[in-house]
This record gives sequence, C-alpha cells and structure tokens, in this order.
Amino acid sequence: MPELEFVNVRKSYRGPTGENLLALDDFSLKVAGGRFVTVVGPSGCGKTTLLRMAGGLIPSETGKIRLDGAVLEGPSPKMSMVFQGIGLMPWKTIEGNVSLGIQLQAHRQKLTAEESHFVKATLELVGLKGFEHYYPHQLSGGMQQRVGLARALVRQPEILLMDEPFGALDAQTRTVLQDELLNLWGRVKSTVLFITHDLDEAIYLSDMVVIMRRRPGRIKQVLEVNLPQPRYSYDARAEKEFTRLRSIAWQSIKEEL
Repeated sequence: MPELEFVNVRKSYRGPTGENLLALDDFSLKVAGGRFVTVVGPSGCGKTTLLRMAGGLIPSETGKIRLDGAVLEGPSPKMSMVFQGIGLMPWKTIEGNVSLGIQLQAHRQKLTAEESHFVKATLELVGLKGFEHYYPHQLSGGMQQRVGLARALVRQPEILLMDEPFGALDAQTRTVLQDELLNLWGRVKSTVLFITHDLDEAIYLSDMVVIMRRRPGRIKQVLEVNLPQPRYSYDARAEKEFTRLRSIAWQSIKEEL
C-alpha cells in the first residue's frame, strides 16, 4: 500500500477584503500504507484544505506532499475522493454515476465488458444490487452516499480520501455506514485519510486519530487506537479504552474552541 506524507505544508487564502487567511501552517504527517487515519479539529482549522491538497486538487504554498516518496504535483490515479456533498448526476442512473468513475479515469465513454461487470460487482459490494437503474432522487441520503462510495471504489484506489462523508446523515444510517465502511476497508485494504467532526466516529473507525489546533491548522495531538478490528463484531463503543480515548480527544479539542 502507498504511503502519503505531508512535510511542513503551508496554505493560505485571500479573504474577501484582501486580508491573508492562513489555513494550515507547518503541517507534517505520515499516513502509512494500509492504515485508517482520521483527522478531527475545530471548524475552520484546515481539515478540508488538507484533504484537497492530499488529492492534488489545490497546491501547497510551502513544503511538500509525497506519495510513495515522490512529490505529488496533481491528482493521482492511485487516489479516489468521497465528498460530503456527493455530487451525483441526477440525469444518470446509479450504474451510470458509478461508471463515471471509470470513464473519467480512462478518458472514454464506452466501458469494456469487464469494466461493466466490475461496476455491477462494486454496486453489490456497497449493498446496491437491484438499484442499478434507479436515479439519485429515488434513493435515500444513505443510499446516495453508498453510490458516492461505489464511484470512488470502482477506480480501485490505493488511497481513499473521505471528507465528512456521513456528516449529513441521521444517526442510525451513519452508524450502519460506519460498520459497512469498516467491512469494505477490511476487504479492499486501501489506505484511508478520513475527515470528521465526530469524535466517536473518529475513534470507532481509525487506527490513528490526528487532533488539530484551531486555525492555522497544526497537529496538536496524535492518538493511537488499539481496539481490535473488526470493531463491528463487538460493542467497541462500550470498551473502557474507547471511553478513555474519547475523553482525551474531547479535552484536547475543547481547549481549542
């Protein structure tokens, strides 16, 4: 699995009145191959900026982002991104939306028979078998998010970047999709960098929780999560270690609010 590394990264934006807004400063982090790493922190601390830089969508001002040791200079075919705003094409079927992941990567409209079969297999993997010919407006929010995940997975990414993908969902659907994501991660073995505001979600999903300071975003604390996987196979949230980690994380973030 590829390794993703941020080395002394800095990023700022020009504000509406011309002021300079520093989003990230001197940010360094190594995401080892095959790990599930979650980033949490106060609103506005640069989490989404960090993820977009990791995906090669925006450049850093200083420092470097490395993918397997090589400097990242733009979007990589090794990566896929899942946004909170899913961005499904309303005029395309569910199968058509997922096929788009391959079409954009291959720069062609026509899928091979093998690719079409893989699209169907990916839809089955995320629990959408039988919904191939539905349209986005015919699905619930949770099912639409599954489509977004399938669209990312169909590219067979080695690194999966996820920006609060479950943030807009109700608590019950969110919990179900957390379990399904862990199940998928155990099967596809991608490296995952996941952004969230939810401390329980961060601890439940990941191997490592990165806590950021308020803007400009820097790393304040890193927590290793040693609860056994798969966590959906037992009541991980009831474990003393889960409660301990959540208390540490909340105290750390509360100091930044």
